[in-house]
Amino acid sequence: MDRTRRPSDPRQAAEAAFKAVTRKTPEAPPAAPAPVAIPGARESVTLRLDRAVLEHFQKDGPGWQDRINAALKAAAGL
Repeated sequence: MDRTRRPSDPRQAAEAAFKAVTRKTPEAPPAAPAPVAIPGARESVTLRLDRAVLEHFQKDGPGWQDRINAALKAAAGL
């Protein structure tokens, strides 16, 4: 008789087998819906501009961000 093996507990083996078969696999969280583009809505971004470009658009006072947006739209052909 080979005594090198450990005696196993049949109850523990049965419980382990049962858990392996009945264990729920974690479900992935539902994917977030894609953001819907709202026509005419603006998005806040960080943009690095040369100081001269920024000064050019700011020299006429408030509304400089709108002027930059208009210039970029014209340059993009939009």
